[in-house]
Amino acid sequence: MSATAENPAAATATATVPLVEERVRARVITDEPLYRAIPVVLRFVPAEPLAVRIVFPADLSPEGTDNEWVFPRALLEAGLQAPSGTGDVRIWPCGRVQAVVEFHSPEGVAVVQFDIAGLRRFLRRTYAPATR
Repeated sequence: MSATAENPAAATATATVPLVEERVRARVITDEPLYRAIPVVLRFVPAEPLAVRIVFPADLSPEGTDNEWVFPRALLEAGLQAPSGTGDVRIWPCGRVQAVVEFHSPEGVAVVQFDIAGLRRFLRRTYAPATR
């Protein structure tokens, strides 16, 4: 039996949320004194209600393709309150208005800073019922 057959209320709640995308600016943190601002897309796909995606532009990738990271929505929520994560994605608040997301891959570590307001706005939209 599928999860939706067992819990039709959860299926209805998920089905009412359309694809959510939020375009935000992030800052890549490096050893250099100036940071590099980049456009980032935050994405929520209703078919995967427990996950969120952060999509980086193709010009940051050696392959020249968009670089998409998928991780639990709960990790993003928790990381805005306190340091969270022990795997490939780690998130923690940095002061009152910013959050840091650290991405670990075999190629290395990328540290990216976001304004918390944009991340919270995105998370709220992932739970909002469809307005269509």
